[in-house]
Amino acid sequence: MTDTRQERPTFDEWDEINFPRPQENEFDRVVERAISRRGFLGGVLAFGSGAAVMGAGILNSVPARAAQDSRFAFKPIPISTDNTVHVPEGYRWQRLVSWGDPLFSGVAELDHATGGSPADAEKIFGENTDGMEMFSIGGKQVIAVNHEYTNNDINLPEATDGIPRDAQDVLKLQNLQGVAVFEISETDGNWSVVKDSPFNRRITHNTPMRIAGPAAGHDLMKTEADPTGTESLGTFNNCGSGRTPWGTYLTCEENFNGYFGATGDTQLEGLTAEGYKRYGIAAEGWGYDYHKWDERFDTSKNPHEPHRAGWIVEIDPTDAASTPVKRTALGRIKHENAAATLAPDGRVVVYMGDDERGEFIYKFVSRDIYVPGGDTSTLLDEGQLYVARFDDDMTGKWIALTPEATGMSAAEIAIFTRTAGSRVNATTMDRPEWVAVNPLACEAYCALTNNSRRGVRANAGGDWTPVGGPNPREANEYGQIVRWRPADDDHASDTFEWDLYVMAGNPTVHEGPYAGSENVNEGNLFNSPDGMAIDSTGLIWIQTDGDDSNEGEFAGQGNNQMLAGDPVTGRIERFLTGPNGSEVTGLCWSADRRTMFVGIQHPAAPFPDGEGKLPRSSIIAIKREDNAPVG
Repeated sequence: MTDTRQERPTFDEWDEINFPRPQENEFDRVVERAISRRGFLGGVLAFGSGAAVMGAGILNSVPARAAQDSRFAFKPIPISTDNTVHVPEGYRWQRLVSWGDPLFSGVAELDHATGGSPADAEKIFGENTDGMEMFSIGGKQVIAVNHEYTNNDINLPEATDGIPRDAQDVLKLQNLQGVAVFEISETDGNWSVVKDSPFNRRITHNTPMRIAGPAAGHDLMKTEADPTGTESLGTFNNCGSGRTPWGTYLTCEENFNGYFGATGDTQLEGLTAEGYKRYGIAAEGWGYDYHKWDERFDTSKNPHEPHRAGWIVEIDPTDAASTPVKRTALGRIKHENAAATLAPDGRVVVYMGDDERGEFIYKFVSRDIYVPGGDTSTLLDEGQLYVARFDDDMTGKWIALTPEATGMSAAEIAIFTRTAGSRVNATTMDRPEWVAVNPLACEAYCALTNNSRRGVRANAGGDWTPVGGPNPREANEYGQIVRWRPADDDHASDTFEWDLYVMAGNPTVHEGPYAGSENVNEGNLFNSPDGMAIDSTGLIWIQTDGDDSNEGEFAGQGNNQMLAGDPVTGRIERFLTGPNGSEVTGLCWSADRRTMFVGIQHPAAPFPDGEGKLPRSSIIAIKREDNAPVG
């Protein structure tokens, strides 16, 4: 079966067509200037917390080589270009759940001819699995996972070119997206979904939400259906994820703009008009056609409705009847994920990337401290939102987005966060994707996935994005990972030092910067780092969502994959390869760490069911054959 999903432009391509972004960014210039002073990558790419002191020579020492050898409990695997999953020798994988699998009894298995019914769509595992977290609740293991978007031609196989034919088709698409929460159990080494568990629930584009924080109740959040501006329906384009120290799930709304369109003229002025342009809200939408069948998404009738999307949403996985909360204090951007940690004084710190070319990296620091067992209901509502500035001397600063600094009210900063970041001259970046916090060291990492169009423009706000800083290459087809260490080992600190953990590249095709950093070699080639997680031992797991053509610039890189990296030595090795056409995204572990759960998004046919079947996004479970911890 031919996967026609690629006939529709990606969200990034659609945004570029309708709202062209500058192609160069300030972070690139920062890195370029740092490189020009230190020589190629000298001092800009450094391994480990002590690398700046010990120098690159330590990588050649006998103890360091021994540490590298003992750090990885697997034999690295080669690239693949086929339609299945590959893991190292001594490991095995099984399919846990796929799009269309029922979470409740009485729901039909997936009909590959119709793609299932609209009514069943809110009772099954949804489409395009993405960020996920595992929760241990009363001895039970519960996964919360995002369903980012739909592949209309696959999910509506009876419709022409995947174009919704009526309101029922739109309802089906709405029900296939959002979030799934469900219990899983293991029997004889094999995992399965526990149907009808009291934890099981689906959260869709029509699920009631509560709006909290500085934007709640503001006039720009009010609609005819919600004149209070405090209640909304649905969570949209849920990409990466996060978890709070108190055990709730953070789902992150990313490319929400594609759901909106207009059947008539949309009357806009001031910050709203600027916001429509900056966030990429256009009359035709991305192809969902919601606005033609559900007037909530018609901006000519409901111009404030887009302001109610683009948030971090907190979900309580312990209570299937609880109402999700949109935490507006964390800003309205195209959220990739939310990496939460604690400052030494107990305040909550949440790092976030805005996944679009030329946008920014943010963090939120709570006003109050987290007390285990205490009230956490407003911890993410009261605090300060910051945006990052990276400087040439490899230091940086978090700039507070205050009314004094931006000339905007607190509610306007929350609703038009990108504009606030521009007003304080934040550093434009190459598509900030997942942020990961090291549990064993006070440092954080952000995957800057790629920016193939750099050289002309930056973002829709007109901010400059030159070559330099953590974005050092003029045409960044491969991506890189930037790392920062907060001053005084305090994630709430206003200042930090930064370096690059890795610059992806292809040394089989290029020399110099496009070959990548020294920890990239013929055996671990990859491009477009996207998802990231750091496990309890300190290994960095890197998931990719890039070009899997295996040709030209990407020769030898194969399908998208998951690699493991050592933050101390810089060593990176390939652990998993996905089916052709898929993105590898989402990662969590069982409570005993003997099983790793990995998401496989939008695979090409015939994964996982074989020829003649619809391709289905899936979660797989990986175990060692000796049942030791995975990693």
